[in-house]
Amino acid sequence: MPRVWDVPVQDSTRVRDVRVAAEEAAALAALDEPRTAAASLVATELATNLLKHARAGRVLIDVVDLPAPREGRPGRAVQLTAIDHGPGIADVAGALRDGFTTTASLGAGLGTCRRLADDFDLHSVVGRGTVAVARVGAGAEAGPAGDPPGIPPVRAGGVNVPFAGADFSGDAWAWVRSGDRVTLMLADGLGHGGEAARASTAATDALRRWAHLPPAEALGRIHSALAGTRGAAVAVAQLDTWAGRLSFAGIGNVTARLREADGWRTLLSRPGIVGVHRPRTVREDVVAWSPRSLLILHTDGLPGRWTPPPDTGLPSADPAVTAAVAVRDAGSAARPARDDTAVAVLAPVPPDRP
Repeated sequence: MPRVWDVPVQDSTRVRDVRVAAEEAAALAALDEPRTAAASLVATELATNLLKHARAGRVLIDVVDLPAPREGRPGRAVQLTAIDHGPGIADVAGALRDGFTTTASLGAGLGTCRRLADDFDLHSVVGRGTVAVARVGAGAEAGPAGDPPGIPPVRAGGVNVPFAGADFSGDAWAWVRSGDRVTLMLADGLGHGGEAARASTAATDALRRWAHLPPAEALGRIHSALAGTRGAAVAVAQLDTWAGRLSFAGIGNVTARLREADGWRTLLSRPGIVGVHRPRTVREDVVAWSPRSLLILHTDGLPGRWTPPPDTGLPSADPAVTAAVAVRDAGSAARPARDDTAVAVLAPVPPDRP
């Protein structure tokens, strides 16, 4: 089941909690001792940074699929996401250099994170806060420099926030490559807690077996796999990278929004519950995909009428950063989440990515 650590960081005692959570996640990801130590140090630096510069925030820790999976070898990494509503960083490039500091410290925090992590990205807006995402995998092959030839020019990422700080989230996402096709799925187990997590985990396991099928057919196989569970809402998007064509099918209340040239388009799902009540026919939308496209899938932890703001998904942004910014900015103390919240993003690889 998708174990997720959601650690609020309001004082120095929580830095240790973030570090311990990172080490537990590293054990789940089967990282060796040096990579576990790297995850632990990155977690410590991110949590400490929250206290120094934003006074408070949260760190989400999860074991996720890599942004660009190899065919047949999806790979897993510990993902650490620091989120705050602090003052933001005026000079992001400077903040990533060793020695840069606005406090009486060595100024090595963010630079250390970027060196140790296989992937590291940061988004900050003055007055709105900062989101930082670091992934630590098995080694260099998880990072950009280790991508083998033939990796499709897209990448995916997401964040998962369990309801009320629970140990398990009823939401889960997965991303699988099969030849020229890459498939992204988001599942929302009915309700929340352990039983919801079992349903969404069964959906991700089934996707890994049936990702070569078109989305509507994959949903049929996932429906069978979820029999005996409480069921889930499931959305499946499949990109044919050679043809530049995105196919989408969904059942239940997972929302899909696609950025097109003139704004955002909602891709519609059919009513029903996968594993419990599947409609006789499942509509499959087929739309064009371009280097400017962006797909966001989200569960009902985000408001149903949420619309991505114009600056969503900057070309250089890691997809998980885009997802985390959506979670941060769509929620508020006046509108607390009533369920698990997950956002998964499919985005082109920027042409200047090393």
